[in-house]
Amino acid sequence: MSGYEFFTSGASRQADESAWKYHLRKLFTTKSLESFEMEKDTSGLKRTLSAFDLIMIGLGSIIGTGILIITGQAAATKAGPAVVISFIISGIAASFAALCYSELSSMIPVAGSAYTYVYATLGELAAWIIGWSLILEYAVGASTIAVGWSGYFVNFFDHFGIKLSPSWTSAPLVFDHSTGYLLRIPGAYINLPAFLLILFLTIILILGIKESATVNNIAVTLKVFVILLLFFVGITKINPKNYDPFIPQNEGSFSEFGITGILSASSVVFFAYIGFDSISTTAQEAKNPQRDLPIGIIVSLIICTILYVAVCVVLTGVVHYPELNNPAPVTVAINAMGMSWLGVIVDFGALAGLLSGILVFLMGQTRIFYAMAKDGLFFPTIASKIHPKYKTPHISTAVTGVICAIISSLLPIGVLAELTSVGTLSAFLLVNIGVLVLRITAPNAPRKFKVPGGPYLIPIIGALLDLLLLFTATTASLIRLLVWMLIGLVIYFLYGRSHSVANNSNQYMKNKELNG
Repeated sequence: MSGYEFFTSGASRQADESAWKYHLRKLFTTKSLESFEMEKDTSGLKRTLSAFDLIMIGLGSIIGTGILIITGQAAATKAGPAVVISFIISGIAASFAALCYSELSSMIPVAGSAYTYVYATLGELAAWIIGWSLILEYAVGASTIAVGWSGYFVNFFDHFGIKLSPSWTSAPLVFDHSTGYLLRIPGAYINLPAFLLILFLTIILILGIKESATVNNIAVTLKVFVILLLFFVGITKINPKNYDPFIPQNEGSFSEFGITGILSASSVVFFAYIGFDSISTTAQEAKNPQRDLPIGIIVSLIICTILYVAVCVVLTGVVHYPELNNPAPVTVAINAMGMSWLGVIVDFGALAGLLSGILVFLMGQTRIFYAMAKDGLFFPTIASKIHPKYKTPHISTAVTGVICAIISSLLPIGVLAELTSVGTLSAFLLVNIGVLVLRITAPNAPRKFKVPGGPYLIPIIGALLDLLLLFTATTASLIRLLVWMLIGLVIYFLYGRSHSVANNSNQYMKNKELNG
């Protein structure tokens, strides 16, 4: 056994090995590709998803968060009409990560997404960190979209003269950028539509993956139709004066307009590109994961990037960018067009479209829990239990749904979106590095898809772009991510490390008994 193989093998302590070296080595234990091959057919999850279903899952998650929610926030507060450039920059960074995800998903076709890929390349500690980051990404991501959905829900009823009380349809807390604290909003109690929607979708997810995919496919079809309608109608209503200035002058801080504002907006709108990540969480429910996962990832990303840029051009051309600072910016643009009939159709499509995004995020969240629990790192009695009838991880789905419902009912959309983006960038950074590591440590392993341009070019560029966008994130978001990571490390060292299957030979049988 070579030095590297021994260092990452999780082998027992050697006679001449000091305690600190042994415990340090355990942090870098990796899972072998052979172990993933053994896992993929013994999960208990039902394989029902086709390539089309995977593409639609990607579209369900990607389309919506960017076009229907984040576009307005990023344009109004960070980039102005140049938010188009922000989406292009983020799209390029996402495309590099997507290619790396595609290669790894064809090699490691099991649930867990970036967590699983990092476990196979960078070791257990890095895998735990990224898994913990993904838990944040999906939980906060679902909550963010639910807040946006609530905004469109209120606007939809406005078309019919029904006014819903803001006391029960908006977050009771707001983030004060000057003080860095959350402040209480007088008269606001809970965002009830967001809360109830997440609970409803949680029930759908418990009932089965195919049922969830069917709901998602219907919602995505409606969403794409409405977005195309918005684009072709809106392009005739563009006022070129709204593009002036295309890049607003910087207002004194790094993230407020100017060139740095464009970069800062890129780190926020990157949130909109994490749909292909959720595709890879369903690997053990895909009929032919090694072929279909790369197809789903690449095709969905291409479609979404084109739609993002097109709709950004329309929104910032129809409305002057400061007016887009609204949870439902598309509705703001339609009101400016004076087409009430289009507003009804688009708001209905937005409700359906955002619903699919929440569904996919909740689905991805529970599959991350499932993968970590199977490895012994995260409370297997809760997270890896499969329902005997529905073949879904029902306990973790229910717990996740309740937590996300509470978050969405209390917090504002801006805080949630920024927090999700930095978690996403962390995951993509390590996936790019993971491809490099496997090309060196397992050069002859079967790969049904390979990153083009050789083993180093795209992963290195992708990693550098992710680092650039991370550095442009707001300080408050990075601090929140750091606090979340510290909490995760405490859990790992108190629980995960001593229960790890890879690092504790007797833990495998215990987990097997718990999982039935």
